[in-house]
Parts: sequence; C-alpha cells; structure tokens
Amino acid sequence: MKPLSSAAAYGAARHHAASIDRADRGRIVLSGRDRASYLHGLLTNDITGLHAGEGCYSAYLTPQGRMIADMHVYELGDVILLTTLGEVKDPLLVRFDQFIFAEDVQLSDVTATCAQWSIVGPEAAAIVASLVGSVSEADVRALREHGNTRVMWRDQPAIVTRTSDAGVPGFDLFVDASLSGALSEALASHGIERLDGVTAETLRIEGGIPAFHRDMDEETIPLEAGIESRAISFTKGCYVGQEVIVRVLHRGHGRVARKLVGLSFHGDHVPPAGSPVIADAKEIGRVTSSAWSPTLLGPIALAYIHRNFVEPGTRVTADDVAGEVVTLPFVPPAKSS
Repeated sequence: MKPLSSAAAYGAARHHAASIDRADRGRIVLSGRDRASYLHGLLTNDITGLHAGEGCYSAYLTPQGRMIADMHVYELGDVILLTTLGEVKDPLLVRFDQFIFAEDVQLSDVTATCAQWSIVGPEAAAIVASLVGSVSEADVRALREHGNTRVMWRDQPAIVTRTSDAGVPGFDLFVDASLSGALSEALASHGIERLDGVTAETLRIEGGIPAFHRDMDEETIPLEAGIESRAISFTKGCYVGQEVIVRVLHRGHGRVARKLVGLSFHGDHVPPAGSPVIADAKEIGRVTSSAWSPTLLGPIALAYIHRNFVEPGTRVTADDVAGEVVTLPFVPPAKSS
C-alpha cells in the first residue's frame, strides 16, 4: 500500500501555494542584552553574527556531539525567537535555564500564546503580502533564507520568516494565538489548500529535509544527518559538542559510520519506516521516513546506511522492494518565491 498525498493540496504546494499549521512546533523567546552571546556558546551555528532581520538553522549538542534538538533562530532586533519540535521544547528550556548564571538573559515559552503557519509554494510571497498588507510582495521576496521582518496583521504585531524546512520554499507567519482561527479562515478565503500530515511529509521527504525524532534523534551526530552545511559554523568559537565535531572532521576526515541518504524504489510498495535496508545479502541500515512521490511516481525514502554503501547508484532492497541510493533532494526546489 502506498500512503497517498492529497492531490489538490500537493499540486497547490508545487504550483501555487498551500498552508501548514505548525502546531507541532515549540516557540521560545530570549530577551536581554546577552541573549546572542549566551546562545552562541551553546548552539552549533554563529548566533552573534546575526543582525536584526536575520536568522539561521542550528543544533544543540551534548558534550559527546549528539543532538539534543535542532532549531531555527531568528534575531528580531530586540529579542531572539527560537522554534523547535514541540516535543523537545520543555527539556530544552530546562537545559537553557541551567546555563544562565550572571548573563542578562530571560527565557519565555510563547508556544501557547503565538500561532505559527507556513505558506509554501511558488506564489507564497504574493499570498503573504496580500494577507498582511503592511509589507510589499517585493519585500517579502527579498527576504533571505531565515530572514525575518515584523509586520501587522489584524492590527496586531506579527512576524514573517523565510523558511525551507517544509521541503518547498515558503514563509512562516507568526500571529497572536487568538488570531490563529482567523488566519486559517483568511488563508482558506484566498483559496489556499491546507496540507494534511501525509502530504506535508511527502513534500518534506521529496525535499530531502531530515526531521527530528524521525530522521534524527538524541543518538545522531549532525555529520551523520548531513546537516552540517546548514547547521554548523566552522569559524565560530567554542560550543557544546564542538570537540567531537572537530575530531571527526579533522582526524576522521569527516567519515562517520553511517550517513543519511535518499533511496528510490521500484514498483508501488512504499517500505515503511524501520524497514532494514539490505545490500550484498546483509543489513546495512534502516529506513527512517518514506512516502509515495507524486512527482517521481514511485516510492522514496530517507535512510541511514553504512558509509561503504552511500555512493549514488548503489543497489539495495528494503521490505523486499528493490531500489538504489540517489542524490538528495529527490525533487529540487523550484525558483524561490
């Protein structure tokens, strides 16, 4: 059986615009004059280098270099907004609080008071500008990856950020939680299809974007997941777990025991997550996420496999379905919105 995406919603995301309710995200605000330097010493990316209106993707590691969480960090000018998987938000807040000593840093959990919606697809910028009204389409389009700007919506402060973690380029709109229903209705009135869970997952997998607690977890080293080019600064100073990352890169020449790769399969059957990946009559890894790709008209998956089998074209099987290793992403992003 193949888990099918909604054809209308999928087509809207690929050719027009579609929305995603980011209710699964946790949202934290950091205030205080030391907020950037404080985060800079904890996270893998360059936080002190961010100016107002800029942001980045980053990770928080254990001293052993394993992931505690991944997150998006937005410098708004007077505070930093951090978004992460909702499941890890509370433990993350506890860890952050433990590292505040004399720093001028305040932590606020705004998950319940701030709603977050994604608008993705080639017409996303036009839709966001039409919805918001207080920012032009040209200015929305001009936002760089992780760029952000304050706007007004329904006479209330709101935030627009540029994102790509949905697998399709687009924007996140943050509004007061009391306005979430109104925003949902406004999106519907603009003819914007809402993505169901299966369709959203399909787009993410087609984009080759690993998700925490699906394709990454507390045992994952960022280099295994292939997120180092997006999540790690190689020029910043010390951060938690840096010694392990540097050791792997310099002494091990970046070689890790396993790597996250894309797998493309033949036929109609989609090997489910957890399926062993077989090559040369032995298990070399496991599927972490899988979907039927409407664009490629076949099953695809993300999987961790042994480093000796990561070369594109390597033949494998999973759940008795033949396939091969392919280069990510499965579906390259369209021209930016």
